[in-house]
Amino acid sequence: MEANALHFISYGVYIVSSVNDGRYNGQIVNSIIQVTNDPTTLAISVNKKTLTHEFIEKSGLFTVSVLERDTPLKLIGKFGFKSGREVDKLADTRYEVLSSGCPVVTENTVCYLDARVVNRMDFANYTVFLGEVVGSKMLKLGAKVMTYEYYHQEKSGTTPEGAPTFIKGEEEAKVPGAKYRCTVCNYIYNPAVGDPDGGIQPGTLFEDIPDTWVCPTCGVDKTNFVKVE
Repeated sequence: MEANALHFISYGVYIVSSVNDGRYNGQIVNSIIQVTNDPTTLAISVNKKTLTHEFIEKSGLFTVSVLERDTPLKLIGKFGFKSGREVDKLADTRYEVLSSGCPVVTENTVCYLDARVVNRMDFANYTVFLGEVVGSKMLKLGAKVMTYEYYHQEKSGTTPEGAPTFIKGEEEAKVPGAKYRCTVCNYIYNPAVGDPDGGIQPGTLFEDIPDTWVCPTCGVDKTNFVKVE
């Protein structure tokens, strides 16, 4: 099988959130599609090992925040590469609690959808939850949304190992040359791109980045990077 063929399937970048016993959590999800329009139903794929999966299973509720194109990697890193069992992801993040009791992230969000689970399907390490949309709201009219392609090509973003679209060894293979890879999350620092969100302008060599700089995705320091040969 040629894994690269899967890159031509369109994905977005979303934050899916849920609630359990008054606790909130959320995670990055890229595999979401609308499957019916009457009633409006979404299908989302969530790794069974995540805390968000546990919350959705118990509450039967989830929200989807559709992220804008200029969302900083720091926010995506918080929800995509950190565990809610170790950190409070919603701390220092703008969010609302809807009438259902489920939270929804409003930071860098174009619009959101509120859903209740009506069915589910098990596939190996993932559950596909079918959720009927019971509410939605536009927050930024005319804003461009972040696509999975833009996240990878323009933001140099990487894919968490637990994501349905993770391809082992992909990051190492596609970025040869004088670039540096984070050994924790596989984020690639590309001098041609820099890290504008972190104050590092395009054209800045990795060696010239201040020691106070941290990985924009997972937050570790420069000592955790290795040169990509």
